[in-house]
Amino acid sequence: MRQTDRYFKFDWITIILFLLLVGFGWLNILSASHTGETIDYLDFSQPYGKQLIFIMLTVVLIILILSIEAKFYERFSSVIYLISMLSLVGLFIFGKNVNGATSWYAIGGMTLQPSEFAKTATALAVAKYISDLHTDMKTLKDQVRLCVIIAIPAILILFQNDAGSTIVYGSFFFVLYREGLPKLYLIIFVLLAAISVLALKFGATITSIGALVVIFAHHFLRKKKPAFIQPIFFVLVSVGIAIGVKFFYQNILQPHQQDRISLWLRLEKDPQKIEKMRRDILYNLYESEKAISSGGVTGKGFLEGTRTTGKFVPEQHTDYIFSTVGEEWGFLGSAMVVIVFVFLLLRILHLSELQKSQFSRVYGYSVATILFFHFMINIGMVMGLIPTIGIPLPFFSYGGSGLWGFTILLFIFIKLDSNRINEW
Repeated sequence: MRQTDRYFKFDWITIILFLLLVGFGWLNILSASHTGETIDYLDFSQPYGKQLIFIMLTVVLIILILSIEAKFYERFSSVIYLISMLSLVGLFIFGKNVNGATSWYAIGGMTLQPSEFAKTATALAVAKYISDLHTDMKTLKDQVRLCVIIAIPAILILFQNDAGSTIVYGSFFFVLYREGLPKLYLIIFVLLAAISVLALKFGATITSIGALVVIFAHHFLRKKKPAFIQPIFFVLVSVGIAIGVKFFYQNILQPHQQDRISLWLRLEKDPQKIEKMRRDILYNLYESEKAISSGGVTGKGFLEGTRTTGKFVPEQHTDYIFSTVGEEWGFLGSAMVVIVFVFLLLRILHLSELQKSQFSRVYGYSVATILFFHFMINIGMVMGLIPTIGIPLPFFSYGGSGLWGFTILLFIFIKLDSNRINEW
């Protein structure tokens, strides 16, 4: 093979989509950071200047990832996972608290967030375990072990008071389902979510009565009726979940978390209290919605967003970066960002199905689902469609840890895909 041919093994469609997102993300960080004065693009004291450094270092990181042998990531996945878990444990001793979360290491004048890299490590570990010849996804033993692999980083991150990053680990459920997890688990997952929401919205009593009616109606309408103990068991479980969710909401969650869920499900009936909660608890969301709606169809133009320039949306260059897109680029620009993300996700899924190695396929699906969860939750949060959860928009939000974490996650898969021709 000629030296030049090796570079064309990389999937350039995925790389181009990545570059589009990173480039457009930087432009929006620039918009969210400037105050209407003359812009010095090399002012490294500003977020857009720092992000430019992060992007340049990302290029070095990409070259390093692509230069390593593809089999390295499979061979040393367990070691990478162990090191990543130790870095999460170390936060409890050496971590720096930022905005109530102990999720960063302070290194000189910068901070590093290991939870952003733990997703890649967990994806590698899950892919390695599933692809093992002795693993059978239909056995309870292997299902439990996989859950433990996923749960360890999720719990460690939760204890650091970073609930947003914890939720992302739910994305691995769909990877396991793709690889043979019984459909029963998917049904249980959907029912758990439905019962939880209904219990909060209508109360445990009404939800329990509703579950009783639905379960027994289903039992008597079936042609082949199972033992009567089965519907009774499901009713008891449903009642237990309904009561448990209500208790968890009222006694375990922090007040600000309760308020966010209350506003999302419209549990509060007092208009004055609702407005006060919106101003005090969801000020960022309130201003974000106004910024997006003010953009109209075509937007106000690059660097012309009045609400962005006026700093109405706090931390707009991080978790709320999509509100800058909505104000300055409008519905058309926002739609284009969504379309590029969807193309990227579809491309990753397409390449995953082409893999000859189960390890590469599972890892590819992990990449797609992690990116999808971040994309869905962040944009849904910024637009008020789901409760406020602080997680970044991949390749868009300001921050070196986030950019490097997502880059490592994606480019390991690009490297694995480039080795597809050598797989048996």
